[in-house]
Amino acid sequence: MRTRTILLSALFALAFAAPAAAQKLTPVRFALDWRFEGPSAPFFVAIDKGYYKAEGLDVSIDPGAGSVEGINRVASGAYDMGFADINVLIKYRDNPNNLPVQAVMMVYDAPAFAIISLKKNGIAKPKDLEGKILGAPAPDGAYAQWPIFVQENKIDASKVKIENVGFPVREPMLAQGKVDAITGFWFSSFMNLKAQGVPGSDIVVLMMSDYGLDLYGNAILANPDFMKHNPKAVAGFVRATIKGIQETIRDPNSAIDSVMKRNAIAKRDVELERLKLSIEKNYVTPAVRKNGIGAVDMKRLQRSIDQIGVTFKYTNKPKPGDVFNASFLPPPQQRMVK
Repeated sequence: MRTRTILLSALFALAFAAPAAAQKLTPVRFALDWRFEGPSAPFFVAIDKGYYKAEGLDVSIDPGAGSVEGINRVASGAYDMGFADINVLIKYRDNPNNLPVQAVMMVYDAPAFAIISLKKNGIAKPKDLEGKILGAPAPDGAYAQWPIFVQENKIDASKVKIENVGFPVREPMLAQGKVDAITGFWFSSFMNLKAQGVPGSDIVVLMMSDYGLDLYGNAILANPDFMKHNPKAVAGFVRATIKGIQETIRDPNSAIDSVMKRNAIAKRDVELERLKLSIEKNYVTPAVRKNGIGAVDMKRLQRSIDQIGVTFKYTNKPKPGDVFNASFLPPPQQRMVK
């Protein structure tokens, strides 16, 4: 009888232990920079593989509509953490009245900013843009770096005609020959051109990071209050995301399934290729292979802050430590590309 009572007590305790454990999960609201597409796979892999849950986190992810919006969403507290362009964050931190939002993990070690053209247009290097028409949406993140690109490559900007084009017609206009080149996130423009019937072998991509830009790309940001009150959650989110990236790099063909289950209208082959392109040039660079995922070189970050001064007039120029907080990163051996 006593054994049966003990057994019932144990079962009773277990019945209430599971809900109690679930209640201990810390909710984390995370905002992406864009839609649920291939490059966002690591975050969803981290959910589906249970990496976030293992860190005691209940992560929800919402799509975004651009990097500026992403920073504002995190700063407002509507989201605890987010994914956005660190170069926009640098400009944001120039205003001392803004909340001290910081990046806590670098994701795109090389930014996706690029000039994209077609072989028939004869643009094989930056100087070849002289005498050509460049299609660029005014709010485009890549176009924002145009003055730096011009300066670093000694382009005579007066010889390049800039045509303000909308995002939806950017790639179609290039495919139709209405412009000679465009600015954009390279993997998105590459895939959009292929969707227009342009063979991949005809597409020319000039990565700005290959032509003088020391800028970093998209990073994970955290709300300052969330960092202060939930440091373990921030560190856990970073650890789990690194595992998600490592797993995605190891097996992108399986990782893309985590995107597809959340985007019913996406085409698997398109998003898988988009993911592989981002892994090749943005996620995994020589620096990442050497130093691991997630960190930044503070000297390079300082150079990037200085370069942004070409396009942005600082009034309270931030320091690298104002922009990037490395204290939440795990040791390098846990961050290596596997």
